[in-house]
Amino acid sequence: MAASSNRLFFLYHELRTEPSHYSYVIQRNAFEQHVDLFLRARTQGDATLFPEITFDDGHISNYDIALPILAARNLTATFFITVGWTATRPGYMDWNQLRALHAAGQRIGAHGWSHTLLTHCDNNNLTTELTTARLTLEDKLGTAITTLSLPGGRFDNRVLAACRAAGYDHIFTSVPHAEPAALPFLIGRLNLRSNISLDTLTQLLDTRSGALARLERQDKWKSALKKTLGDRMYAKLWATMNRQEPEPEPAEPRLP
Repeated sequence: MAASSNRLFFLYHELRTEPSHYSYVIQRNAFEQHVDLFLRARTQGDATLFPEITFDDGHISNYDIALPILAARNLTATFFITVGWTATRPGYMDWNQLRALHAAGQRIGAHGWSHTLLTHCDNNNLTTELTTARLTLEDKLGTAITTLSLPGGRFDNRVLAACRAAGYDHIFTSVPHAEPAALPFLIGRLNLRSNISLDTLTQLLDTRSGALARLERQDKWKSALKKTLGDRMYAKLWATMNRQEPEPEPAEPRLP
């Protein structure tokens, strides 16, 4: 393990073999380079943080591209699944692929039912997004689901209380923050974009560089901007800045 037992969780979304203007898409060869860097950081002891890999949403590339890369290196990641999109939305895994991902030893968590921001949900909708999503995953995969990543990273005290009541032990955010080996209930993650360099990743894994501390300060400014603009306006700004691609039209996700 790295010199410190503290962990830094990295967040990925979609992988592709070809480049994309959308900043949330990481090319396959870049992901392989990231994973090899993480392996060196784990085994050679140069880093002060232990890198962990997570994915959000349930893109089919998590199965087609990420799984073979991870398996070849005997690595395990956590895949947070938007349950209502499974087997209904083009470009996302179906249940057979998700079962195969789980059977290969990868960890599975929930990412809500419909990717609705949980802070926008009333109590009934929270039940669907948290409890129905968890129980459906457990039924389909035959395993306990005790982790959740927050859609859009949004949460407040009401949402966190609902997550606890729904049976989740750990909640993953989009706040860049290192965590101790004994994980707390609320866990920070660093969201990776396509323009990240290997040098920057190396610096982020070394707390002595100050790179992670700078990102934490930037995230506080971003949080203040979210509050000022509101979710709707911030979403439009985010989509423009990240060159977001339109999502394919999904089939209507049916509740079980």
